[in-house]
Amino acid sequence: MKSCLPLLLLFVFAAVLGRATSPNVIFILCDDLGSGDVRLLNPEGKIATPNMDRIGREGMIFTDAHTPSSVCTPTRYGTMTGRYSWRTKLQSGVLGGLSPRLIEKDRLTVAAMLKQVGYETAAIGKWHLGMDWVLKPGKSIAELSIESREQAWSVDFTHPHRNGPRSVGFDHYFGIAASLDMVPYCFIEEDRVAAQPTEDRSLMMVHGKADQTTRVGPAAPGFTGYEVLGTFMDRCIAWIQAKAGAAQSGKPFFLYLPLASPHTPILPNPAWRGKSGLNAYADFVMETDAEVGRLLRVLDEKNLAQDTLIIFTSDNGCSPSANYPELLEKGHNPSGRYRGTKADLYEGGHRVPFLVRWPARVQGGQTSSHLICLTDFMATMAEITGAALPADAAEDSFSFLPALLGQAAHGPQRDVLVSHSIGGYFAIREGPWKLCLAPGSGGWSSPRPGKEPKGAPSMQLFHLDDDLGETRNLQAEHPEIVARLMKKMQTLVVRGRSTPGPDQKNAVPVDLWKKKTQKAGPKAKERKPS
Repeated sequence: MKSCLPLLLLFVFAAVLGRATSPNVIFILCDDLGSGDVRLLNPEGKIATPNMDRIGREGMIFTDAHTPSSVCTPTRYGTMTGRYSWRTKLQSGVLGGLSPRLIEKDRLTVAAMLKQVGYETAAIGKWHLGMDWVLKPGKSIAELSIESREQAWSVDFTHPHRNGPRSVGFDHYFGIAASLDMVPYCFIEEDRVAAQPTEDRSLMMVHGKADQTTRVGPAAPGFTGYEVLGTFMDRCIAWIQAKAGAAQSGKPFFLYLPLASPHTPILPNPAWRGKSGLNAYADFVMETDAEVGRLLRVLDEKNLAQDTLIIFTSDNGCSPSANYPELLEKGHNPSGRYRGTKADLYEGGHRVPFLVRWPARVQGGQTSSHLICLTDFMATMAEITGAALPADAAEDSFSFLPALLGQAAHGPQRDVLVSHSIGGYFAIREGPWKLCLAPGSGGWSSPRPGKEPKGAPSMQLFHLDDDLGETRNLQAEHPEIVARLMKKMQTLVVRGRSTPGPDQKNAVPVDLWKKKTQKAGPKAKERKPS
């Protein structure tokens, strides 16, 4: 027995050491939640978000956090791969619910990377990265845009799909194919629909004072949309409870939780209607916050909170569908201090809440102004877990672990951010300087593409330290800065990466770079909000 004691102590020490560096990880990705919708980040805001606030108070708030795109699919691709989505064939817009897989076959994802180092992995929620459905004979679907009404019934749902979440590193998947206003209206479990979508209909959505409907197409009997948020959280809680024992014994888990709220259809459950005193969107945000609270409670109950790293964020800014005029009239701005909305190059399109809680390593009540992007999640997790990142992976991902731990910077640091609008327009940020390669928003707010004032400059240069609201275009006054940022942007595009390393063979061609910087960009493919 004595001879076994040193070995036992060594095993225990190794287990403790491993748990200290390999936490459980929960990545909560809200859908269209504005930077001004979290009360902790916007004291002037009118929506109560006590559970989101709790994550920030007990962890670190990143005040300069951004999505790589101002719309859904591209941001999700960047989060999963650590790579800008505009390096793929998706150059603008978003996928539909029937679109084929976007993540390339051999591309390493954060889920696959964590799985390689011993994590249990699950994705529960809105996928919106495509999956290969079986098509009916003679039928087709749109590859890189939302399917048309005619294409909505092109899929044979009696067959399982291929190349969905489980093909990119997730042990378990439950969720919906894309946004809740896109077909099919049904849950998906593992690689098949949970119930056959045999009905041809839409979902009712609450928008301002009028009831409207989503796109018409395949829907499972009884599927209303109201049940989605609660069902996602029920599934998350059940999965965590099932993995709690293993997690406490040294087998960590990674839960990717991409919520479908508060994106349209704006569907607060009846119990939440009117709770905010503002409008249905604000009610939906409050209900989302309450569901996040359920998740926090189960972590407490299972003694998992201490060594669970929670990241809470959003995939882009708030959509105009929230009814900005109604909210502004009542004193609430979903974009907070920032100009613009979802789909835009302006800060309101891509600057998002980013709250990180990890009690075992991160002291609560901290704020960081470190520039980060959701693509940085992959490199950060690689540094935390010791996972290896190949040279052809996570090309636009920088670890923010030093900032999270309050340590001196080491290794490559993010000094440049590239933002991308729904219309395929670029913006590049370096320090306080931000250059928008478009004469307007590049998205949905004014001035929209093609609606800019006559004679408007083709580019916009802003100094965010002095002008966070992006009201003064300084491009004519600082041509040298415009030239420097243009050259840096071109280098990032042509090299195929923004991190140090060899140039990528699949880099975007120079002719495509020239096309992307022209004044007239491609038209937006995501449906204009009502």
